[in-house]
Amino acid sequence: AFMANDGSGFVGLGNFIWVFTSPDGVTALLNTLVWVLVAPVVSTIIGLAYAVFIDRSRGEKFFKLLVFMPMAISFVGASIIFKFFYDVRQGEQIGVLNAIITAFGAKPVDWLGLEPWNTLFLVIILIWTQAGFAMVILSAAIKGIPAEQLEAAELDGATAWQRFANVTLPGIRSSVIVVLTTISIASLKVFDIVSSMTGGRSDTTVLAFEMVRQFQLGARTGYSSALAVILFILVLPIIIFNVRQHKKQGGIR
Repeated sequence: AFMANDGSGFVGLGNFIWVFTSPDGVTALLNTLVWVLVAPVVSTIIGLAYAVFIDRSRGEKFFKLLVFMPMAISFVGASIIFKFFYDVRQGEQIGVLNAIITAFGAKPVDWLGLEPWNTLFLVIILIWTQAGFAMVILSAAIKGIPAEQLEAAELDGATAWQRFANVTLPGIRSSVIVVLTTISIASLKVFDIVSSMTGGRSDTTVLAFEMVRQFQLGARTGYSSALAVILFILVLPIIIFNVRQHKKQGGIR
């Protein structure tokens, strides 16, 4: 990260300055921020809601399987599925979204070229694959809450929402943190989805993709190294936080 991109000598912080000043670097940083803010929160909310509503319901295993199945699909596989979902054509539309809107008389939309919303369309793919992970972890945590606590709250006249907010949520707090931090790390490292869907075009690049792209350009290995260091710095606090939480739980036990 401290060598000139042509390998000629020491450039100090020049490569890091490039990350924070160049269009590609700034776009990658901002898009990565969107991924980290949106994907973990939405995935966890969907997974938690699903876990709560199907807990001890009839057909619980079947409904869990439906949500968990995307976890078995690779990011590239999931991207291929969604590429057909977002597809746009000059003639007959085979993409699900455009087939629907053209059926109502609207013009087809290039969803992956629709800035800045195209980044969110890519984030949806990660949410689709990670919501099942969140659901499984949180469902197991919910089943670990003593039934007596929920029954006591119900006898005290607590509503369903009050029981969830005051008994269930505090009881699964550590599991929620694990899910959030795990998906946050996955969001920081995301490469496959961007590479498969857009190749970084239309301002959809992220840090991990830009790191690989700069390296593949040959004469920009310094930029690639700087991006790798920045990714490491961003992931490190999350890992440290996870370790501390684990130690606290061990201390409580």
